[in-house]
Amino acid sequence: MNVKVKNTSNNPLPKYQTRGSAGMDLYAHLSEPISLKAGTQDLISTGLHLELPQGFEAQIRPRSGLALKHGISIVNSPGTIDSDYRGEIKVVLINHGKEILVINNGDRIAQMVIAKFEQIAWDETDHLEETERGASGYGHTGKK
Repeated sequence: MNVKVKNTSNNPLPKYQTRGSAGMDLYAHLSEPISLKAGTQDLISTGLHLELPQGFEAQIRPRSGLALKHGISIVNSPGTIDSDYRGEIKVVLINHGKEILVINNGDRIAQMVIAKFEQIAWDETDHLEETERGASGYGHTGKK
């Protein structure tokens, strides 16, 4: 599938790093470095604008290396880029770590997965089919 992309940054387009990769790295598009202090969050530009086909979304997810090494995550993870959005992709990073992380132009800050989705129509009812699980929720399948 081909997807139209407008790149207003000086960074390369996202690409798959391996043959089996689901995600592509997104790069920071910054005019000056950002110091992300412990316990704070900031909106980071990527310079990318997409034209996704109807029925697809871009999911923006944390990078595992930043999470492990620095405690960096994404506040609204995964973030969703809808197929009708044409604005710049920006990422809300949060520093759960103990140290300041300096983010420079061109740093890999997140990953993007393109996923197919279905839109549904509600069929309102007063009765749902019973299952073995029923209403058992949080932790119900854990060790006892």
